[in-house]
Amino acid sequence: MPLPLRRPVAPFVLAAAFPVVFPVADAWSEPVFASHRAVYDVKMERADEQTGISGMEGRLVFQFEGSQCDGYTMNMRFVLRMQLPEDVRITDQQTTTFESGDGSEFNFLTKTFTDEKLDKELKGSAARTDEGISVEIEKPDAVDVKLEPSQFPTMHLSELITKAKAGERFYETTLFDGTDEGDRLQLTSVVIGRQEQPEAGDPELAKADELAGKPFWPVEIAYFDPLAETGGEALPQYRIAFKLYESGITRDLVMDYNDFTLSGTLVDLEMMETPACE
Repeated sequence: MPLPLRRPVAPFVLAAAFPVVFPVADAWSEPVFASHRAVYDVKMERADEQTGISGMEGRLVFQFEGSQCDGYTMNMRFVLRMQLPEDVRITDQQTTTFESGDGSEFNFLTKTFTDEKLDKELKGSAARTDEGISVEIEKPDAVDVKLEPSQFPTMHLSELITKAKAGERFYETTLFDGTDEGDRLQLTSVVIGRQEQPEAGDPELAKADELAGKPFWPVEIAYFDPLAETGGEALPQYRIAFKLYESGITRDLVMDYNDFTLSGTLVDLEMMETPACE
């Protein structure tokens, strides 16, 4: 079975139950995000017996760069090796996105391979208008979709950090990030813990000198399918938790897909030049 691999480090991929209208023409007030390349080792923490999964391990590589002047590019590759009762399956998800500096345009491309064979390719673009989000999907089939007003990932990350700095602990919002079929918004609930200092001897910081001594916020996010028919209290599709820095860097990942849970440990962090706005 292909794994529901989405954007596992997604401090970007937040959403919620109440659409918010944002002015299209104005740039948003945002922190200065650090251009960087982060590598995480991924392993299974648990799996329900009915999944038949006895083990999972892999690697996640996440690269983010750009500025409000030039726009933001994200490249992610997530390779996961899954041990099943009869064989081993390897899933390889490769995603590239670009978001304009004013948060009005968003391009996305995701290719998913299983055992080195292409399972799915999703390519498209989206634009924020006065009426909402207009999506044009090129692959696998040409489709145009109109969605409610929302945000794209970098704008959403900016909102999260702004709320964290203001001391807010819980909020709900919406997001379009080009995942799944690229035809819907994400709904999420976001919980932000109080800012903390890293513990002495934290093993992740041994691989990331740039984060030593810098405070972070513990963040938990639950993701919901807005079109799911629940017949009762809605259950999240999956949940993530991570430590978030003001620069946009994340570490100490936990990805809970309900019937199995993965953890991601930061093993390498490379800082890249962030272009200054002129």
